[in-house]
Amino acid sequence: MPRRIIDFETPDRFATGTVGESDESGERTFFLQAVQGPRVTTVHLEKEQVAVLADRVLAIIDEVERRGLAAIDAGPAGELDERPLELPLQEEFRVGTMIIAWDDDVDRLVVEARSMTFDAGAGEVALRDEDEIDDEDIPDDAPIGPDVLRVRLTPYMAQQFARRANSVVAGGRPTCPYCGQVLERTGHFCSRGFDELVH
Repeated sequence: MPRRIIDFETPDRFATGTVGESDESGERTFFLQAVQGPRVTTVHLEKEQVAVLADRVLAIIDEVERRGLAAIDAGPAGELDERPLELPLQEEFRVGTMIIAWDDDVDRLVVEARSMTFDAGAGEVALRDEDEIDDEDIPDDAPIGPDVLRVRLTPYMAQQFARRANSVVAGGRPTCPYCGQVLERTGHFCSRGFDELVH
């Protein structure tokens, strides 16, 4: 089957969500979904990939704003997007690697999710910045290669995506009052909390 390049130039929405129990069992399936008009594309990824992606997105947006490359506008509303993903959830592919880059020409953050290939194991979590891409990366016009979901986000949309992603990863589980990390059933070591208790 020929590879697919699914491009969302100006998405109406880019969000992550889950299916399954949201309690401490951790048995949830994570999805990324892009929506632009009637087009909806959904891909499956791991919880760890969502967490790392959200962290990197916020770091890049902070750096973009610090350098004055783009302003974070207020957006249509300051509230977090808590709507469910569009149904039915039709998974296009399972994500193997992700690449994020800032596009100066359009002042947008580009998020690219690539399908798993023979060298990406089921448990692999990979996320690379633009400057880490090497010559082995496959161009869009190559007939053989991983399927790609590419989404271009305004700084505001990127920031909102990351905020929702962090909320979804936490999944309603209690967080540590000292460091803010999710409390796991197996316990939680918090050096910040220990320091505060000692002092």
